Amino acid sequence: MSRAPRLLLKSLFQIAPLFTTTLLACGGRDAAREAPAGDSATSAAPAPADSLVATAPGGVQVWFTLARAGQAEDGARCIDRTLEIRRGGARVPVPLLYTASAPEVVNDTTIRARLSFRCKPGDVYLVDLRSGRPTRERHRRRAPARRSRR
Repeated sequence: MSRAPRLLLKSLFQIAPLFTTTLLACGGRDAAREAPAGDSATSAAPAPADSLVATAPGGVQVWFTLARAGQAEDGARCIDRTLEIRRGGARVPVPLLYTASAPEVVNDTTIRARLSFRCKPGDVYLVDLRSGRPTRERHRRRAPARRSRR
């Protein structure tokens, strides 16, 4: 293979990821605009305001921030909210955890929050107030009941 075709192939492989990314980015916006107007998940309802839901020692505040509308299997509607930890001027969002209920302060470094999806409560997570990292809470198994000897 001569040098010119090799250089052409090399430059195509360098440009292809950029071109693909640009096409995908442009295509995603059009799909969102074409969503049906009657769909409750995409309706343009105003987002609820940020709400203070818990305080922890050391001036730590836990706020509800982002919101998403949910609908249960029976048609009931609900709002699931994300959490944000605020300390002074720092804001730490809690990733991937939408909840329908206020979290519970466990101690000065941890809160407990229940995941919510489509108005249905899910697993319980312990959230580190310093990093915002949620970790699924694991419950200890009960020891089997002993049978009495008679």
